[in-house]
This record gives sequence, C-alpha cells and structure tokens, in this order.
Amino acid sequence: KPLTAVCIAILADEGKLRIDGPLAEHLPEFAGLMVSENGQTARPSRPVTLRDLLTHTSGMGEMTTREPHLTLAETSERLSHQPLRFQPGTRWAYSTAAIDLLGRVVEAASGMPFDQFLQNRVLDPLGMKDTSFWVAPDKESRLARSYRWNAQTNRLEETTIPYLYGTTAADRRRPPLGGAGLFSTAKDMARFYQMMLNRGAFNGKRILKAGTVAEMTRKQTGALNARPGMPWGLGFCVIEDPAKLTANTVLSPSSFGHGGAFSTQSWADPARNLIWILMFQRDGKGNPDNSDVRIAFQEAAAKALGQ
Repeated sequence: KPLTAVCIAILADEGKLRIDGPLAEHLPEFAGLMVSENGQTARPSRPVTLRDLLTHTSGMGEMTTREPHLTLAETSERLSHQPLRFQPGTRWAYSTAAIDLLGRVVEAASGMPFDQFLQNRVLDPLGMKDTSFWVAPDKESRLARSYRWNAQTNRLEETTIPYLYGTTAADRRRPPLGGAGLFSTAKDMARFYQMMLNRGAFNGKRILKAGTVAEMTRKQTGALNARPGMPWGLGFCVIEDPAKLTANTVLSPSSFGHGGAFSTQSWADPARNLIWILMFQRDGKGNPDNSDVRIAFQEAAAKALGQ
C-alpha cells in the first residue's frame, strides 16, 4: 500500500492528478456512486477523492469474492456498483479495495499499466531487484512459506495466501493489485524507506519532492479514530502516541510505516534515523501491528542498538 501511494504521489508531483481531486475524474464509472445509509441508498454528500482512498476515509468496502484474473479495470467497474459504507470523510475504516482502486488510477493518469509504472518509477530507480507482484521461476526456491496459527492445537500450520486468489506466485495473469500481493525482501524494503527518510531521494535519484514526503507522513485523518495512537497519513500509518500500542513503544512519535496481513512490518523513525523491517509469513494470530513476534523483534533490536 505505501508503494502504491508513492506512485500516486509521483503523478501528483508531475501535475497528472490532484490528491484532492475526485476519483471519478480518472475513473468515470464512479460518477454514479451511491452510499448506504440506514438501510437505504442515496447520493454521497460529496464526491470521493483520492485523499479519501489514501487515508481509508472513503467509505469504500471490500470485494468479498473475486475471480483470480480479474483485471484492475474490471475490479474498478465492479466496485463502482457497490455502495459506500458511510459518507466520505466522516469515518475511518480500513479498505484494501480502496488502495486497489488507486492502482487503477495510476494506470488512468499515466497511460501505463500499474506494474510497469511501479517498476519504472520506483523499483528500478531504487534498485529493488527482488520486489514484484510475481515470483520468477528462478526465485521460487527463496519464497517463504506461509503459516497460520491454530488456536486449538497451539501450533503453526502451513496455509495459502488468500490474496493470490487460488493462483501461484508465478502466475503473471494475476493482476497487480494496489492493496495487496507484492513480494519483496527486507533489503529491498529498506531501500524504499531510506528514500522516504532521505525526503524523496536515493543514491542521487529523486523519486518524490521533499514536501510531498512530508505531506504523506504526517497525520491526515484529524479527529477520526483509526488504530490506537496510529492515525493515517497518505498511504502510510503514522505513529502519534507510541504508548498506546505495545509494539510501538520503541518508536518515536512521527514514525511512519505499514503492517501486512501476514505479519510483515516496515517502519521508519525519522527522529532516530532508523528503519525497522520484519519479514515473516504468519496468519491468524490477531492484530499483526501488535503481534508477539513484532514486539519481541523490536525490543531485541532496540536493546542491541542501546535504545
């Protein structure tokens, strides 16, 4: 999700879209979007904007089922017929589908497939050679297996990744979704977060304007309640009060990052100039942002660093 947000921000820097512009400006199928209120559907009080999608305040729900090879365009068309859960900007509610739509916006605004734009404008300039929506055959032996916690047996069991929708990791017919499904390594993700800590530049290459990075990594959700001590920026979660979540206590206020559904974690702490990357594949054991493994990892790393 943060990488998708950076793609949107690049296009905003270039004047090809506006963060506060309406979604329908790029995806016309959303011009007739409705909202569900008190058991009835009505027109939204205002248009859904790209900022709403980036901050999870759009009211967009989720796709409960999808075919394995449904394209981004088809995904967008289907979501446009699904009423919003609440009026835009009035609540915070996490939506992977909202970030999927941003991948389609990248295509519409750039005239380039989402995965190609990501490759050309982010992955290649940062040297992220092991990051892709698809795992190449010569890299499959390096793919970490995924496990799920069985509370009844108190053991881990191997499981599948639901965001692959029944396909293999190498299946290139599976669409590149903005909200989930990207494979990467700790080294590659560290490069991404180093660019963010460097205010948009890495190894002499500028990816984002410095002011854009500052905007993406500051609180954007006002008084709306998100996660404990963790409001949202633009595509990034921002830590406002580290004391409200055990796993955040080693991080400084204004740290930013994101967790993954299978317990991956990636955070940057500007005050300490530190990047924290945790990569493992475990599902089904509560909130991954406050997982036991994340807490143990960060406490051990902080102790080793003398924090």
